[in-house]
Amino acid sequence: MTERHDPYQALRNPEYRWYLLGCAPLFMAAQIQSLVMGWQVYSMTHDPLSLGLIGLAEALPFLGLSLFGGWAADRWERRNLSLISMSALLVGAIILLLLNLDSGPRVAWPFYLVQGLAGVARAFYRPAYNALGTELIPREAYQNAATWRSSVFYSATVVGPALGGLLYGFAGPLCAYGTEAGFMAFSLFALSRVRRRPRPLTAETQLARSLIEGVRFVFSHRVILSVLSLDLFAVLFGGAVALLPAFASDVLHVGPRGLGLLRAAPALGGVLMSIVLAHRPQSRGTGKTLLYCVALFGLTWIGFAWSTSFVLSWLLLAAGGAFDNVSVVLRATLVQMKTPPEMMGRVQAINGFFIGSSNELGAFESGVAARLFGLVPSVVLGACITLVVVAVTAWRVPELRKLSRL
Repeated sequence: MTERHDPYQALRNPEYRWYLLGCAPLFMAAQIQSLVMGWQVYSMTHDPLSLGLIGLAEALPFLGLSLFGGWAADRWERRNLSLISMSALLVGAIILLLLNLDSGPRVAWPFYLVQGLAGVARAFYRPAYNALGTELIPREAYQNAATWRSSVFYSATVVGPALGGLLYGFAGPLCAYGTEAGFMAFSLFALSRVRRRPRPLTAETQLARSLIEGVRFVFSHRVILSVLSLDLFAVLFGGAVALLPAFASDVLHVGPRGLGLLRAAPALGGVLMSIVLAHRPQSRGTGKTLLYCVALFGLTWIGFAWSTSFVLSWLLLAAGGAFDNVSVVLRATLVQMKTPPEMMGRVQAINGFFIGSSNELGAFESGVAARLFGLVPSVVLGACITLVVVAVTAWRVPELRKLSRL
């Protein structure tokens, strides 16, 4: 007799519910900060490169420290490490709040400094928090847990940008950054409800050797490496979320409130796809599904770049978010299923390194390309590169293309 699928398997664990409850406001806070900061910086400079510098300011410390953060997540207690790094994010939100007490900054560099602090904090937070989630549930619930975590992430990134745009548009940056700080404080409280889980000491104590071990593990698994690389290059070149303030201001002419709706669109598409995946998990043709969805993600950005209609642009962003979420869930499940628990922090750090490279460096790449080629051509060119990456991956890694089940 076939066991009936339980779409709420991971949610039946009360600690995992607190874990997700801590994720949601933290994700919303990050979205509010990104939207309001992007709009403020672009309003000062009217230069797309300044939007790219926001991403670079976070990427440099994050990429420089993320592997060490993964080592720390495997050596130290993951809940406490998450709490400390989340506290640093809260400090950044408070600094932004103080900077806007009067008329706000008139130069962009204070925003870059705060983003640099966020990069340091996330280098430790991401591997520790992601690895902590795997300790709360059994391995057979990993795909279900990844689906619900992705659903919470996309739900938060629907509410966060829309709320950030409304708060900034109607009440100003002080209210927006104050709300962000409140959300982060609640995340700290929710995570404190998860019990401490001391890390068992292993024989490996040398930092360099331990980090190399994690890198060697990832590079020895072609499917894991190809999935991470596919996500890296697809988002690095194919997505242009960092340029949305420029599109909202100069192409669609919708202001900060419209920008909030544009930023929320990919997340709404991701939420709807998460609901589908939670009730109908991917079971056959996993590799081909992943490749098709990344290609469709690139095509939606080509359509967005050429669109001058706010409604059409919004729909294309929502569709891209839905396709991207399939990749997110399958990648997260694959990494968790193939990784030994004692190496989870280091592998999650490498995963975060790839994600951080694509997101934060992708923002910088988008800004530079827009400065060199123009706003619309830069997005079209990047999305075309994504399609080429999908084709090359399908050709060079047949085991991913033929992957049937997780």
